[in-house]
Amino acid sequence: MAGIYIHIPFCRQKCYYCDFYKTVNSSLTGKFLAILKQEAVIRKNYLEGEPVRTIYFGGGTPSVLSPDELLFVLEFLHANFQVLPDAEITFEANPDDLTPAYLQVLKNAGINRLSIGIQAFQDNHLKKMNRRHNAQQAFDAVEYAASAGFSNLSVDLIYGLPDLTEEQWKESLTRVFQLPVVHLSAYHLTYHEGTPFFTWLKKGTLKELSEKESVKQFNLLLDEAGKAGFEQYEISNFARNKIYSKHNTAYWTGEKYLGLGPSAHSYNGDSRQWNISHIESYIRGIENHTSFFEEEHLAENDKYNEYVLTRIRTKWGISEYEIQDRFGEEKAKFVRKEAEKYIHSGKMSEQNGIFTFTRKGLFVSDDIMTSFMII
Repeated sequence: MAGIYIHIPFCRQKCYYCDFYKTVNSSLTGKFLAILKQEAVIRKNYLEGEPVRTIYFGGGTPSVLSPDELLFVLEFLHANFQVLPDAEITFEANPDDLTPAYLQVLKNAGINRLSIGIQAFQDNHLKKMNRRHNAQQAFDAVEYAASAGFSNLSVDLIYGLPDLTEEQWKESLTRVFQLPVVHLSAYHLTYHEGTPFFTWLKKGTLKELSEKESVKQFNLLLDEAGKAGFEQYEISNFARNKIYSKHNTAYWTGEKYLGLGPSAHSYNGDSRQWNISHIESYIRGIENHTSFFEEEHLAENDKYNEYVLTRIRTKWGISEYEIQDRFGEEKAKFVRKEAEKYIHSGKMSEQNGIFTFTRKGLFVSDDIMTSFMII
C-alpha cells in the first residue's frame, strides 16, 4: 500500500507562524495545475504499481482551489495511479472557505476526510497569527461539514502561543470536544526562522511563553483529550474510536509515499526525494526536463534512523525485536541500552520489548529521539 501527498502552495494570506512553502501569487494556479499533472505522469512508476490507499491535499491552503480545479487534480490522479475505491482522501481547509456549497462540492468529488485549520478559538490570538477566520467561523465550519455528511473530521489547534493563558487553552479544547470531530492535531508553537513570529521574537516585540506554562498546557491537552475519549496515538495527534489519520500513520510506519508539487517529499524505502521549494523553479524544471527535486539514497544507518525517528513518536513505539530482524543484533542492543536510561528516569516504558514514551518523556521527546540516532 502507498500514499500520495499533493502540495497546493497557494494562500490568500500568510500566517505569521507558518514555515511551510506557500505563495500568495494565485495568478500561477492554472500553470501550476498543468505542471502538477505532468509531474504525476513523469513519476507514475515511483510507487511501483502499489495500490494507493491514501491521498492527502496539504499546503498552503488546498481550499483555495475552485471546484473545477479540484476535480482536475483528482481525475489525473485516478488516471495515473491505482487508487483504491475506499481510499482515504484528506483535504486541508481554512474554516472561512467551507461554505455549505463548497462542502457539497468536496463531498461529491470523493473527499471523505476534512482537516480544518482552526488553531485557536479566541479572536485576538487568531488575529495575532494573521489567520483569515474568526472563532465563530471556525465553529460554523465544523457544523456545516457535519451537516454535509462528513463524519471523518479533524481539526488543528496550536498551544504555547504568546500570551495564551491556561484558561483560554482549556476553552479551545472544550469547544473542540463539543464539536462532531473524531480527530485532533494539537501542536506546540515553534518559532521557525524566516517567519514573522521568529523575527519578532528575536527583536523582543514578541514574548515566548515560558516552558512551565507550555508544560501545563501540554498536560491539560492530555487530560482533556482523555476525558473526551480521544486516544493519543502520536505525540501531537489524538483520535476517537481509533479513527486515526491513515495517511500520516503510513508515514510513521514506513509505507511508501509520493509527494507532488513544490516542496513535497517522497519516500520509497530506499531513497528520499524532495521537490524544489519555489513554484517558478518547480514549473521550469518540469517544463524544461531539468532537475526539480533533490534525492538522498538511504544507507543502512539512515534506514535505521528513519525507523526510530518515525515509530518512536507513536503509541506503537520502537520494537527491539523488529530492529534486530531488520538491522541486526548490535543495533538492537544499542536501542535497549539507550531505552533503559529513560526507563529508569521515568521517561520511557517497556512492554514485551517495545519501548514507548511516558507522559513525562513526551514533552522532551525531541531530545530523547536524538540519543537513539546513529550518526
